[in-house]
Amino acid sequence: MSDAFTTRMLNVATGSRERVVDLTSDCEDFLREAAADRDGLLNIFVPHATAGIAVIETGSGSDDDLLAALHTLLPADDRWQHRHGSPGHGRDHVLPALVPPHATLPVIGGRLELGTWQSVCLVDTNKDNVDRQVRLSFLG
Repeated sequence: MSDAFTTRMLNVATGSRERVVDLTSDCEDFLREAAADRDGLLNIFVPHATAGIAVIETGSGSDDDLLAALHTLLPADDRWQHRHGSPGHGRDHVLPALVPPHATLPVIGGRLELGTWQSVCLVDTNKDNVDRQVRLSFLG
């Protein structure tokens, strides 16, 4: 494979509770090797039907606010037609329609171009799946 395209799979243990996991440092570590001071695009993809990728501020409560908003929009109750798993699990399958399973971000000079307070995050509301994979791909 050419060095124009490089990809790596991350394993992320999200545990048995809803989480917003900051992946920014993992993305930066990957780009130090893959981008080597070049311009290009970083694609982040989570190959799961019940998780998503968000670019948000973390550490000031926004991650908890996101989970609270998802609880309001997608309550964990018995209204969902998709009924396997823990109670309310059907909502987890609707999550990727609101928090997509991917993001593509600019890379300039080998560095991820994020706004001052932006972070790349895995959003996982599925308490039944405690381990996630996230694919990072650089196209330069």
